[in-house]
Amino acid sequence: MQEQTRSIVQLSLDALMQDPTFISDLEGETREKAFVSLAAILSTPNKIHKSFLRIPLEDGRVVRIPAFRVHHNDALGPYKGGIRFHESVNEEEVINLAFLMTLKNALHGVPFGGGKGGIVLNPRERTEKELNLISKKYVQYFADVIGPDKDIPAPDAGSGEREMDWMMAEYKSIKPGLPYRGSFTGKSVLNGGSLGRREATGKGVYFTYRYMMHDYINKNREELASLNNPFAVTALQASNRPLKIAVQGFGNVGSVTALEAFQCPLLQNKVVAVSDRNITLFNENGLDIPSLIEFTAKNKGELPSSGHALTESGVRAELLGRDDLLTLDVDVLMLAALEDQIHSGNVEEIKASIIVEGANAPVTSEADDYLNKRGVIIVPDILANAGGVIVSYFEWLQGRETQFYSEDQIFEKLFEKMQHTMDMILPRYFGDPHPLRQNCYIHSVMKLSTILYKQGKLY
Repeated sequence: MQEQTRSIVQLSLDALMQDPTFISDLEGETREKAFVSLAAILSTPNKIHKSFLRIPLEDGRVVRIPAFRVHHNDALGPYKGGIRFHESVNEEEVINLAFLMTLKNALHGVPFGGGKGGIVLNPRERTEKELNLISKKYVQYFADVIGPDKDIPAPDAGSGEREMDWMMAEYKSIKPGLPYRGSFTGKSVLNGGSLGRREATGKGVYFTYRYMMHDYINKNREELASLNNPFAVTALQASNRPLKIAVQGFGNVGSVTALEAFQCPLLQNKVVAVSDRNITLFNENGLDIPSLIEFTAKNKGELPSSGHALTESGVRAELLGRDDLLTLDVDVLMLAALEDQIHSGNVEEIKASIIVEGANAPVTSEADDYLNKRGVIIVPDILANAGGVIVSYFEWLQGRETQFYSEDQIFEKLFEKMQHTMDMILPRYFGDPHPLRQNCYIHSVMKLSTILYKQGKLY
């Protein structure tokens, strides 16, 4: 992953080096040295915090659980990023996710830097009391490096508003008398959380797809048709027919994304497949997404995985293997599970012409290159799944001002911000040979580089 991070930064800087308008007052050898400095700064984190949480379990054993908090870059503001509760968490993964957060915030104009946290555990194997203690211990161990003006954690895979409430309460007890509402975002509304925060990422994922395939294409159809660009061809062809959609992951992000697609009146969507960690459900005529959401709400978040459970849910579907969803004959894949889902081992079997990344890094770099050469449109994670951090920013602001927006106001502000980013990025994407991901990276690196230069960080 570190090699991939360096590659992202270097490719973006190489493109910017050819742009004479970028930091135009740096020339010759001075310019070359500044670009070397930028590559070093942006491809490495500022700090890596690591600890082993000492946790007494309810069965009487004591365990030591690895935990991380990575600060990648704070040129734009306090560090910001979720805390992942998952057994696959490791230091390299958290560093990479912190780097992606830096790029994501820069891309969308959110005044935060990039951070990320992780705890190595399977939350399903821990009791509620143990998870409460783990959450509090995390704050105790990292209390000196987090805070409303330092580093503001949020939920991630395996964690949610319950864990953020616990963590904020622990931060308040450790730091009495200091502002605490903005120490964590993604909290429950009663504890100062924002309306719409739980749905924000999923709604943002679908919005990026809908805005590109409906609003942007309809506004620019003639111009797109005149371009010699394979991605424009893919977009125009897809916009002229009903599209079959498959959604991988049916948690907070995937279920909301699927529901948005199911209910959208602007596109002729048909959600034909969804999956979770156990099963894929498929119906070529379309799935009843509201009934599936109702079923998962009553069954610990899990989709029906047997004939009996399907009957109970009232949903008609064929039961397939968990990973079968990725290679189905569909038009659109919306990936809302974990990283590295499409890789060199399955990429040649991918049939979708549009992929939207609701998860972080679900397509490996090798698979990304292969799909781009085929003209597959990939809406990258830093563009598509930023709804969570954008609404976290709104939550942070509301906590400071103690004034709160309605849910409609939150979503209006979210879509306005994401639309602004899309209007800035899409013309470049359809107008030059760079894939959409690289266009996003170039813009983020350009903004970060300019700020670092103006702050005097390149000397």
